[in-house]
Amino acid sequence: MLTMMANDRVVPPHGGYRKLLSYRKAEIVYDATVYFTGRFYDRRDRTVDQMVQAARSGKQNIIEGSMASGTSKETELKLTNVARASLEELQEDYRDFLRVKGLVEWDARHPYTLRLRELNRQPDADYETFRKGIEHENPEISANVILGLIKVCCYLLDRQLESIEQEFLEHGGIRERMTKARLQRSSEKGR
Repeated sequence: MLTMMANDRVVPPHGGYRKLLSYRKAEIVYDATVYFTGRFYDRRDRTVDQMVQAARSGKQNIIEGSMASGTSKETELKLTNVARASLEELQEDYRDFLRVKGLVEWDARHPYTLRLRELNRQPDADYETFRKGIEHENPEISANVILGLIKVCCYLLDRQLESIEQEFLEHGGIRERMTKARLQRSSEKGR
């Protein structure tokens, strides 16, 4: 009988994306983008589909990467990076919106940016936490709130990518775990 410790399983526990702060922020960004594009764009504008798909890709690739993490750190890393890239694309869409409309992107010292930081620090922050800003009638406020959420999500995904890489360097991937399990089993049979 194989006596590997629980944390040395060939396929370790994986998934749990709902616990990831990056996922929770990406879900808010997706919902906010659906709202924003429906309110401030003509529904026939191709930008609507592109923005919603970029927001969806950010959220969905976090899910897929998390679910693949048990068998492939490479796949987890790639999909998490795709999520990050999709949100970077979405960030530029919001910046384009502000620029084209002659609106201002808030800098780090703007009072509303500081308030947004406070809200982002709330442990259970969800769409409701940011609703007033997201659904504000002023498109500059709405776009900047969502842009701020995207920046936080991108920051979290950057940290997540570093963590995945570190975990791979320390523990290897499934091939190493499978080899270790086979060698351990062979060793135990030889006793």
